[in-house]
Amino acid sequence: MTSYIIRRLIYTVFIILIVSFIAFMILHLIPGDPVIVMLGAEATHEEISKLRQELWLDHSLPVQYFHWISNALQGDFGLSILYREKVMPLVFQRLIVTLHLGLLAFIFSTVIAIPAGVISAVRRGGYLDSLITLFANLGVSVPVFWLGILMIYVFGLKLGLLPIFGYTPPFDDFWLSLKKSVMPVLCLAVLPVASIARQTRSSMLEVIGQDYIRTAWAKGLRERAIVLGHALRNALIPVVTLQGMMIRVIVGGAALTETVFNIPGMGSLIVRAVFQRDYVLVQACIMIIALAVALANLLVDISYAWLDPRIRYE
Repeated sequence: MTSYIIRRLIYTVFIILIVSFIAFMILHLIPGDPVIVMLGAEATHEEISKLRQELWLDHSLPVQYFHWISNALQGDFGLSILYREKVMPLVFQRLIVTLHLGLLAFIFSTVIAIPAGVISAVRRGGYLDSLITLFANLGVSVPVFWLGILMIYVFGLKLGLLPIFGYTPPFDDFWLSLKKSVMPVLCLAVLPVASIARQTRSSMLEVIGQDYIRTAWAKGLRERAIVLGHALRNALIPVVTLQGMMIRVIVGGAALTETVFNIPGMGSLIVRAVFQRDYVLVQACIMIIALAVALANLLVDISYAWLDPRIRYE
């Protein structure tokens, strides 16, 4: 296990380096000059030259990359072209907002989707199975931005139950924060709930048909013991893999949801940075998301051995 973790950590480092290089090159190959965007078309040649020198844009691309990656390893991702402030404090402020909403959506989707998938599989062909499958199919196909606008219209404008936009930290006003989080969290959780429920149902149906489950039934064990003690644990491996993919949304934010509800999170920050060609900010966001996803994949792979003792790492 130790050697496996070490190998995966080495692979993770290489992946992060490859991602950093690709992100650096793609953003620099996009047409347009970020200095002109920042200063405006009326800027003088001296002002443009001075800012290009400050941002290291007067050097070759290899020199710019190695300068940027060496500073990034020390936690310094540079100065935002758009906001004219250090990138990391700016990203950290937005990351806190996204993590708050993303973790709530992750917990909500896990608590709802896995039991729903188990019930759907155990009661296959029944009315509960049909109802859960119907809602899962709707959740996969419904556009998130349309759902957000619909919720704003119904719960915000018509019924007046929930605030329709903005974000309040829970430590400033807990109840206001909770009310403002309901609709964004539901929008973020719709697709994960549907996907995880469908995957749980599929995995449970596959496991329930295996010989050791039939043997447990033949021994006269209770249904709850068979489902929770024997079937569910082995069925969770693909579900855990799917949940690991949600880390990208938890860390990177959902641009559509944050835009609809005017939430200052990572998703809206990245979208604005891309349109304004703030490549320094975009690179920092991409690196943070890539690091989170790589570490999440490592944890998911390690959890396989705990879920299924038959899995061993050589």
